[in-house]
Amino acid sequence: MSIHYKSASESRVAISELMLPSYSNFNGKIHGGYILSLLDQIAFACASKHSRAYCVTASVDTVDFLNPIEVGELVTMKASINYVGRTSMVVGIRVEAENIQTGVVKHCNSSYFTMVARDDEGNGVEVDGLLLEDTTAIKRFLKAVKRIETKRKRKEEFDREDFVPSDYLADLEKYKVKVGF
Repeated sequence: MSIHYKSASESRVAISELMLPSYSNFNGKIHGGYILSLLDQIAFACASKHSRAYCVTASVDTVDFLNPIEVGELVTMKASINYVGRTSMVVGIRVEAENIQTGVVKHCNSSYFTMVARDDEGNGVEVDGLLLEDTTAIKRFLKAVKRIETKRKRKEEFDREDFVPSDYLADLEKYKVKVGF
C-alpha cells in the first residue's frame, strides 16, 4: 500500500463569525466556553477534510487565551493540520478578532487539538501523510512532536504505579504549597 501525502493547505479551514451579546460572559467579554465550542467544530472540519473520515476529539492539548474578544468583533479561526500519526492528527488553530469599525485585528487564541479518524464502527482509520512544504510547516510538525513527547514523558513519570510523592518534596518547596502528610 502506497502512502498518499497532503499538504496542510489542502486541509486548511477558516471560519468567521460576528460575536453577539448572547455569547458574552458576566464581564461582557465573549465566553471562553463559546470559543472552545467553535474551536472543536473547526478542528473537526479540518481533520475530517484531511482524513476524509469522521473524526473525534482525543484531546485538547493547549488552549492559550491571549486577548479578550469583545461583543461586535468579527472572529476568524484558521485551522491547519500540523502533525499526522497513523490515525491521529494535531490541528493547530489561530483565532483573531477584528474590530469591524476600526479594522484593528488582534491575535486572541492559539490552540492544538488532537483528532482521531474513525470509521462507522468506531475503528481507527489510517490517515494520509503530511507534505511539509515550507519552514513553517516543518516547525509546526516538530513542535507537535515535542508536545506529544512531553505529554508521554509526563504520563510515564507521574502515572506510574510506583510513584512516590516524597521523591518530589524538595521540588515542591519553591511553590506556594504545603504538604500535609
